[in-house]
Amino acid sequence: MNKQIPIFFATDDNYAPFLAVAINSLVANASTNYDYKIYVLVSALSQEHRDNIAKLEKSNVNISFVNINEKLEAIKDKLFMRDYYTNATYYRFFVPKLFPQYDKALYLDCDIAVTGDIAQLYNTDLKDNYVGAIQEEVMAHEDVFGTYVEKVLNIKREKYFNAGILVLNLKKMRKDDIEQGFYSLLSKVKYLVTQDQDYLNVLCKDKVTLIDVAWNKTPIKEIPFDEKDLKIAHYKIHHKPWHYENVQFEDAFWKYAKETPYYDMLISMRNNYTAEEKIRDLIGYKKLMELAVSETNKYSPYKTPLAKFIAEATKAINDAIIEMSQMVGVTG
Repeated sequence: MNKQIPIFFATDDNYAPFLAVAINSLVANASTNYDYKIYVLVSALSQEHRDNIAKLEKSNVNISFVNINEKLEAIKDKLFMRDYYTNATYYRFFVPKLFPQYDKALYLDCDIAVTGDIAQLYNTDLKDNYVGAIQEEVMAHEDVFGTYVEKVLNIKREKYFNAGILVLNLKKMRKDDIEQGFYSLLSKVKYLVTQDQDYLNVLCKDKVTLIDVAWNKTPIKEIPFDEKDLKIAHYKIHHKPWHYENVQFEDAFWKYAKETPYYDMLISMRNNYTAEEKIRDLIGYKKLMELAVSETNKYSPYKTPLAKFIAEATKAINDAIIEMSQMVGVTG
């Protein structure tokens, strides 16, 4: 009997097409030496999406849907969202207690393409740490965000991880009641910049096994990376091939999208993504950087004069907007 690997996703109707691509890519590269039990956490998902995703099952891949409305109902008033975030982003905190039969599992975001054998990621030795995770490249690449995590969260930017690809030590998380720790922290402070990711980084501080960036690679062309080493491409922020052309690692996404019922819809989504929507993305990214500056100013004193920091942050914001404008071919 093959060893079972439990894998968790969270989605809603909006993200179901991307989930289909993610699961299809995972299955295409999965080892036949394991059985993969995929749980899709939902509060609501149409039957059409459920049927389309269920068709991705294989002899060693089982897919089931888990409704977590009861869990969500108890805390929904405490949660807060902005931009494209939904309640689904918080579901990863519920996994340890909802699935006591597992001591270890994977949690994966929907906006990914898997190009390596996911069993290799699952087999990461976590020792006594809560999670295995990959450095958040955006925090390291953009000084505004790096300064935010260091000043507000008291975490070194090179140790701040992205919460979209996680190897979870469920046994350890249950033992130390990370879920209750989340509720407690949520009642005391509101982290606004990356929300659930900030909470998870604070709760897991110094209990993280850092994994090679190839397992959670952001398509940032300015950061040197050999594509042959790619294991998972993560199309976060504005690096979305279903909105933009010439996104780094887009070939991986379209390769697996083409094998799903959503391919034509995704192509149409990209072709019809308007200049106004691209400008909105630029403005949204600028506001996020400004929010990071504001939160840094609110929560933490500066080692350098405030005026100097704000000047540096403003320059970083403007540079980022110029870079993004060139990428999408929009000015203004």
